Amino acid sequence: MKNHDITTTPFTDPDDLENNVSSNRHFSDVLSAGMSRRGVLRGGLGGAMAAMFAPLALTACGGGDDTPVAGPQTATPESLLGFAAVAKTLADTNSVPAGYTARVILACGDPLFTGVPACKNDGTDTDYDQRVGDNHDGMQYFGLSASGQRDDNSSSRALLAMNHEYIQPLMLHANGPTPNPRPASEVDIEVDCHGLMVAEIIKDGAGVFGPVVNSAFNRRVTGMTPIELSGPARGNALFVTKYSTDGTRTRGTMNNCGNGKTPWGTLLTTEENWSGYYFRAAGDQTKRTAKVNASFSRYGRGVTTSNASSRYGWETAGADDKYQRWDTSQTGTSLDGSDDYRHEWFCQGFMVELDPYNANSVVKKRTGLGRFSHENAAFGLPVVGKPLAVYMGCDSQNEYVYKFVSTENWVASDANAADRLGVGDKYLDSGKLYVARFNDNGTGEWLELSITNPAIAGASFGFNDPAEMYIHTRIAADAVGATKMDRPEWVDVHPTTGELYITMTNNSSRRVAPTGTQTLVDAPNPRGYTDTFNGTSQQSGNVNGHIVRFKDASPEGTSFNWDVYLFGAESGADAALINLSGLTDDQDFSSPDGLAFTRSNGLCWIQTDDGAYRDVTNCMLLASIPGTVGDGGPLTLNHAGGVSVTTRMGAKPTANTLKRFYVGPAQCEVTGLCETPDGKTMFINIQHPGESTSAANLGDPSKYGSQWPSIVGYGAGQRPRSATVVITKNNGGQIGT
Repeated sequence: MKNHDITTTPFTDPDDLENNVSSNRHFSDVLSAGMSRRGVLRGGLGGAMAAMFAPLALTACGGGDDTPVAGPQTATPESLLGFAAVAKTLADTNSVPAGYTARVILACGDPLFTGVPACKNDGTDTDYDQRVGDNHDGMQYFGLSASGQRDDNSSSRALLAMNHEYIQPLMLHANGPTPNPRPASEVDIEVDCHGLMVAEIIKDGAGVFGPVVNSAFNRRVTGMTPIELSGPARGNALFVTKYSTDGTRTRGTMNNCGNGKTPWGTLLTTEENWSGYYFRAAGDQTKRTAKVNASFSRYGRGVTTSNASSRYGWETAGADDKYQRWDTSQTGTSLDGSDDYRHEWFCQGFMVELDPYNANSVVKKRTGLGRFSHENAAFGLPVVGKPLAVYMGCDSQNEYVYKFVSTENWVASDANAADRLGVGDKYLDSGKLYVARFNDNGTGEWLELSITNPAIAGASFGFNDPAEMYIHTRIAADAVGATKMDRPEWVDVHPTTGELYITMTNNSSRRVAPTGTQTLVDAPNPRGYTDTFNGTSQQSGNVNGHIVRFKDASPEGTSFNWDVYLFGAESGADAALINLSGLTDDQDFSSPDGLAFTRSNGLCWIQTDDGAYRDVTNCMLLASIPGTVGDGGPLTLNHAGGVSVTTRMGAKPTANTLKRFYVGPAQCEVTGLCETPDGKTMFINIQHPGESTSAANLGDPSKYGSQWPSIVGYGAGQRPRSATVVITKNNGGQIGT
């Protein structure tokens, strides 16, 4: 997902820019050669379609992909989606089907430990390293027994491990954030609001989940927490900093978006849009090598007038080392970077592993899974005697889909090993990294990123060290000819079929070529059209997004088949060019972002992060009964200007296979999803409600963009707060039936 920041100074997020200038084919080009997507939205221009690809995933809080088979399905197929669809709404509340209840727990600022004052929610709270962080995102459920041991079958006591992706600075300070130079006291709060949280929850006598304050399991990992660099790039020269002169450690994990549960019971979380947190001075490129400058540019940190600033200005808070680490310019005189933080930026952008059952355990960045804007990751279904596969998307315009395949074959006993991070060392620190290329006929190939690959060995970048593959991953993927895609976001794997689903949220850069040829311009996926928003404003590109699914040949295989599962669209949009899935008023959605399967019943849950449909409805959660790759067929679209493209499209949903289940509060994103093993409690996260609130209106709650969750009776103050929502069925049954 993208950040929705309220910043103190003008700032262009590097991940919102077009950083992929390679000549690789866009997926739109693939579609124009034989597969295709959408077109014109209401009142829009004729455009290309959007297609997507999907790898197996470790969902950002999804129902587990951590076991080789699905859990018991107590709900019969006839009873699934038995609820009445929730209507679209702009109400500032939790909207759930009749017969369901939604409650709020663990809002931003809530204390995790005794001695920490209750959250005032007025911008005066401190000690965020001991409180719930901001902008809740990916989330996982880790069961606990009554005696406090790991118990994957427990539905009454557990740990919730979740990401705190970024911040709403306006809400964290009494009068909003101070412009640069930033006060150290404000920066400390903001850095601590990032990262990860582990919080124990338990059912009370009435069977209602609530947090356990001061649990021995409770933990915050922030932007300052010491973290070990692990895997094939550990100790690389580009990891050497003043903090870690041997290149084996760093501090903090930032902009954590999706996450997932490993087959051995740990959290694997992603670092997404981290690049913009760092300042790089104008003229710094004259002090660096051509290779370093090329990498900076490919990851959105080339030095220009518009982006030399940093997202929050943390480097301006003073001379203390903890603030200067946010300046990735070369300021020292050493040859190796051991006297400054010129290399700190290279220590970010990885997958991060945490053991939620041990609050004192080390946190590890797994460099073997590559460095890019990790949105989410998911394990394929483990098979004894076969390697493990981890599927990942790079959430930025025109980026790629990746797969990591472990060197070691899966051993069933490792699922319950006591040394969980040791198992992570075994499977995640050695393996092969691949990137996807999608073919016109619904097939695809995994291209290995290896220094022995002739395309990489001969690349002008000059790869000469195997570790460079894992640090400059995007550049290696460019070299082998990967397919550019629309913002590949959350990915998850069907718990029985093992097929992979991945959301392609949207892409504002995609257009139909002005010449009217079949070449689609600036689009990794082939839909380009214009949507009218709020009656007058217009948005162009792949406005509403889509979901791609694919079937991998095997964990270690290098071929796959793909099709498009769903196209996001308004129900009234052009059925021939936009609403290709035939969505009705009870199903229509825009900008799919989060995606997760629940193991109790195999339902696919789709969450939205949308700006194109907010004039009609708040963001939402939909439930679907998925089919299989190939259950539809080819679909040819005839666009304006003589553009004709054919896509591979899945079977259209029906009223019984796709329904809207939840609509969130005003201006929020619905994200993060997990469930209890019995399927009777679901947890979702609500991020950045009321994000349009301005500093001028801080004293007038009636002018806030949202007053949630106080408007539903939770917590002090009326400033909007990110929080976790607990959903149950009033009759005690399974969610989604």
